[in-house]
Amino acid sequence: MPRQLGDLEDAVMTRVWQWNRPVTVREVLEDLQRERSIAYTTVMTVMDNLHQKGWVRREVDGRAYRYTAVSTRAAYAAALMNEAWSKSDNPAAALVAFFGMMSAEQRQALEDAVRMVRVNDPDVPVVPEPAAAPVEVPEGAQAPEGRAGEGADGGSGAGR
Repeated sequence: MPRQLGDLEDAVMTRVWQWNRPVTVREVLEDLQRERSIAYTTVMTVMDNLHQKGWVRREVDGRAYRYTAVSTRAAYAAALMNEAWSKSDNPAAALVAFFGMMSAEQRQALEDAVRMVRVNDPDVPVVPEPAAAPVEVPEGAQAPEGRAGEGADGGSGAGR
């Protein structure tokens, strides 16, 4: 997984992902110029760098190139999350902290995603209920409701 995109790289890739078709430097430039003053050569250099890093492929079209994304924004986001999670010395605590930061809509999207994975691969185990012992939550992080130190019934887990 290549490193995280810089601000200008992200602005360029956002357009490539949104348009979902081969794009030219000129098209990206004209759209970027609605938000900021930027030179053609700057956009050309960024797109060439993205090609060198493997984010886009390009094909010659006359005297220009047309650039196409190699993967989706969703795949990029997933790779960033996976990379960050894999660097944690306590993956369970990192997930609890992450879930605590999620909105209700994001948690619903996560539940939907887990359901889709199970449909596509029935051998994926159902996520077990939280253990009776609490998961250590990093200071300043919020545990999701009904998770840190609580059983599925909201109790402390005592007597199980």
